[in-house]
Amino acid sequence: MMPATLIDERRRPANVSLPAGLVEEARRLDINLSRACEDGLQRAVAAARRASWLAENQAALEESNAWAEANGLPLAALRLF
Repeated sequence: MMPATLIDERRRPANVSLPAGLVEEARRLDINLSRACEDGLQRAVAAARRASWLAENQAALEESNAWAEANGLPLAALRLF
């Protein structure tokens, strides 16, 4: 996931369709629609990246877990808890 500080801060206009009642309530509550949409889009992008990474690395994760299950955790003898 790319840290927010590394994201290009230039703005590009985008048209979005939102439920009218939701927009009215957001305006009544003084919510910045652009910022709220950006925040939601950042969360959606992060979730999609996470899901993509997990899918791409599922075999390696399963192999690593199977190895640890069969052989124990490396350095387990050094654990203090």
